[in-house]
Amino acid sequence: MPVSPDYRPDPQFVTLGDEYGDAVRAATFPQSIVRFRNDAAAATVGLETLTEAEWIAHFARFEPLPGQPGPIAMRYHGHQFRTYNPDLGDGRGFLAAQLRETPGAQAASDRVASGSATEGRLLDLGTKGSGTTPWSRTADGRLTLKGGMREVLAAEMLEAQGVPTSRAFSLIETGEELERGDEPSPTRSAVLVRLSHSHIRFGTFQRAAYFGRTDMLEALVAHARALYHPQVAEGDVPGFLGAVVEASARLTARWVAAGFVHGVLNTDNLNVTGESFDYGPWRFLPYYEPGFTAAYFDQTGLYAFARQPEAVFWALTQLGGALKPIADAEPLTAALNSFGPAYIRELRAAFLDRLGVKSLGEAADQRLLDTTLALQREVGEAGRWEPLFHDWFGGFPSSARAVTGPRAKLWQGKAFDNFRFALFEHEPDRPERLESPAFARAEPEEMLIDEVESLWAAIAEQDDWAPFHDKVARLRQTGAARR
Repeated sequence: MPVSPDYRPDPQFVTLGDEYGDAVRAATFPQSIVRFRNDAAAATVGLETLTEAEWIAHFARFEPLPGQPGPIAMRYHGHQFRTYNPDLGDGRGFLAAQLRETPGAQAASDRVASGSATEGRLLDLGTKGSGTTPWSRTADGRLTLKGGMREVLAAEMLEAQGVPTSRAFSLIETGEELERGDEPSPTRSAVLVRLSHSHIRFGTFQRAAYFGRTDMLEALVAHARALYHPQVAEGDVPGFLGAVVEASARLTARWVAAGFVHGVLNTDNLNVTGESFDYGPWRFLPYYEPGFTAAYFDQTGLYAFARQPEAVFWALTQLGGALKPIADAEPLTAALNSFGPAYIRELRAAFLDRLGVKSLGEAADQRLLDTTLALQREVGEAGRWEPLFHDWFGGFPSSARAVTGPRAKLWQGKAFDNFRFALFEHEPDRPERLESPAFARAEPEEMLIDEVESLWAAIAEQDDWAPFHDKVARLRQTGAARR
């Protein structure tokens, strides 16, 4: 049997009609070698029972899963580095399937949940590198194997840190030689499938507004509200925008707490559920540096680490502008203005979560946030970003571990004293989590660029995937320890 009884197809995007996407065919690849298969994610949607041959049929040749209409390249526009581009759309990917998450998987997840407990969230299987579409322009519609590997690592690291993220579902090497300007070429090719909570982007609404199609805007809002923000009343456009603002504030706060830099926060890379889903030139902070950028082409630092809240808010204002033809400006503005308070609230919560302590109230939580950032600033390159959250996870119960560990000399001085006082005010949240082997290790799991390059070198030079799979296993152990 190709799917389990938990598999529940629910193709909703196609109900919008032909003006929102184009039926396409996947490329025919000369080779299909499964390099990464996320059976943990597959089990949440009833696909873990697929044989390898069936996996390849559905995620390399893209034969439709049962009850699915076939691939659809979604149409959208977007601002790229704040320049409007009406020539976008799925150029090397498509929506392959929509299906419901099992309720048990939803309850266990730290990702943002929408939909009823009985239905489960509506999830998408979307592709990257699956071939050309009407929106490919002059590109080849392909993905490099290194790019696919990097996307797997980004998603696994973010999930381990409690960031709302898509999950890398499948990575299959496809046997083509690609020419790229930012990689030694020819380079190996792959096709990626991700499991994501919606691919409806801010730019999807921008496209409808660009063409003056209020009917399309109304249909998109009704569709996205019902499926992803059902707590919003039917017809309440500002309420829908407010829900997207809230979800986006949480996502941005979690990125910052994780020390993550997305790299390309264009309006076609942000969606209505507040879940990050496309990882190109990402980076994790090596140490506290507000101006740190991920993309070599971000010459002005527009999407630098500390500017990500600004970038997301700017993108939200473009979404709000797209919705003006179907709603009054004043309540839309009020919804947008809720971003700042929501972001600060979510940032406090994100840092509490990363430090493994309970809330003590707004003032004390803010003090902990402020002193944590001050300590990160002081220890700088010597301490890196991630070790502080590893050494001091759980607050006071980690004292002996932290002050006898490899960074003991960093944990002294005025900035540290202020941090320790603020941390010890807070009660540990489930201190039994410290019993995990993940916290017995002297060093935390990080995802810095040198390690990424090392993992790729093993693959590129020796076709050795063991270090990559070992890294994924350790990230999952860390995520389980923190949950």
